[in-house]
Amino acid sequence: MSTVVQGFTKSLAMTVLSEIGDKTFFAAAILAMRHPRRLVLSGCLAALIVMTILSAGLGWAAPNLISRKWTHHIATLLFFGFGLWSLWDAFSDGGDAEELAEVEAQLDADWKANAGKTKEGKADDELKKKKRPFLTQFFSPILLKAFSITFFGEWGDKSQIATIGLAADENPFGVVLGGILGQALCTTAAVLGGKSLASQISEKIVGLSGGVLFIVFGIQSFLSSVDS
Repeated sequence: MSTVVQGFTKSLAMTVLSEIGDKTFFAAAILAMRHPRRLVLSGCLAALIVMTILSAGLGWAAPNLISRKWTHHIATLLFFGFGLWSLWDAFSDGGDAEELAEVEAQLDADWKANAGKTKEGKADDELKKKKRPFLTQFFSPILLKAFSITFFGEWGDKSQIATIGLAADENPFGVVLGGILGQALCTTAAVLGGKSLASQISEKIVGLSGGVLFIVFGIQSFLSSVDS
């Protein structure tokens, strides 16, 4: 089992390079332009913290279901696989502007649909308040929207699976701390920087950096298994 510091640094570096320029990063930036930043930031961060803890928990449980030797080998393969995947995405992707436009178009469609519903039902506001979903009676709909977009956007994403693999091979507590700090830094930058910052980020450079980092993790993991 590695140290907390090692798990923390690996998780922090992996999270920052995986999340900058990700779809959820763009979504947070665009949502922050249309809604109060504190609600968007709270919703996005809550979703990412929950996702990080769940992913690290799955990774921590893996060695109890499979032998530690096999989980180590699987984690090594995941690192190499994600490294090659990130490099492939960096060279073959259509570009940052294209992905930003795609996310913005999806949010615009959702925004228009909600606006249409609001106009139709202004006369029935009191009735609607009584019929609102249970959670929206206690939490802001904007916060819940930011939470759901981020949570389901991250579910099954490369960064989530990589966190599971990292927690299976490193100290899970360190992985959680590094992941949460990395998510907080990226999401805060997206919310405060908005679309102007998102459009300045070179997804190709981030993808190349992330790919190299994953491959370095894979080599380190492979060498540690050879030594042992």
